[in-house]
Amino acid sequence: MPYTVTMTKNLESNVLKTALLFEGGSMRGAYTCAVTAYLLEQGVYFDNIYGVSSGSSNAVNYVSRDINRAVGSFTEFIALPNIGDWKTFLMHKGLFNAEYIYEQAGLPTGPLPFDIDTFNASPAKVAIAAFERDTGRDLFFRKDEMQTIEELMKRVRASSTVPLMMPPPKVNGRYCYDGGFAVGGGLPLEQIDRDGFQKVVVVRTRKRGYRKPEGGNEWARAFFWRRPAMRDAMLTRNARYNAACDLLDEWEREGRAYVFYSENLTLSGYERDYDAMWRNFESGYAQIVRDWGRLTAFLADAEA
Repeated sequence: MPYTVTMTKNLESNVLKTALLFEGGSMRGAYTCAVTAYLLEQGVYFDNIYGVSSGSSNAVNYVSRDINRAVGSFTEFIALPNIGDWKTFLMHKGLFNAEYIYEQAGLPTGPLPFDIDTFNASPAKVAIAAFERDTGRDLFFRKDEMQTIEELMKRVRASSTVPLMMPPPKVNGRYCYDGGFAVGGGLPLEQIDRDGFQKVVVVRTRKRGYRKPEGGNEWARAFFWRRPAMRDAMLTRNARYNAACDLLDEWEREGRAYVFYSENLTLSGYERDYDAMWRNFESGYAQIVRDWGRLTAFLADAEA
């Protein structure tokens, strides 16, 4: 069920005042990669893009202007060999084989080659969120430290590394985990505000009204008993995420945010069903086509 689009890459940005944020959600990105694809198909090029966890894949694929990879990263990807299972988990490579997925599959000879030349040539800025395990520091990797495919994919991997599911990679000598543990619990609205943006388009992998249950991640007390910063980030993540959801609702009411909610999403975060991925992509695509008029009206007002 391959999806292939050939287009001329116009590297100029045409949305300059409004930020674009891709939320994480692991394989739920099969739904939201449709938004990435449609923005590129329609020639809508944001100049400032943020990505968190699996949303970082959407972000960098968007900046590379590669529609086919944007879609394939969450659909065709699931049929690749070596993406991980209980065998790789027992080998301490992760239930998802992150080193292969992020640091090998995107190489020029890999099954999902990444266009690093176009990524670097694009004037767009990108910020990839991650979390430093031992210090509790929020990290936002910017484009100037992601000039090579190795630098880029190491940071995308770091942003997407879920504890227990994947071993943490080292970036600049520091162990990193998922950007969902950083500011906003995965919705870094405060950082976007600090960066000076009054308007934002947020592509979410959840339905409207979703909130995480209170508590959660209690296993972190034992697993990270020697890593207090990581332990505390995990224990407070749900509350911080819910507070960010409340803030986003407020921004939406004030006209500061346009939010794409994945209203017909049926995937779990760790889905491996190839057909289900494609069904959700198609649902996401149908939704962005349906919502396109409202989104473009928001952008017209925001960019005026």
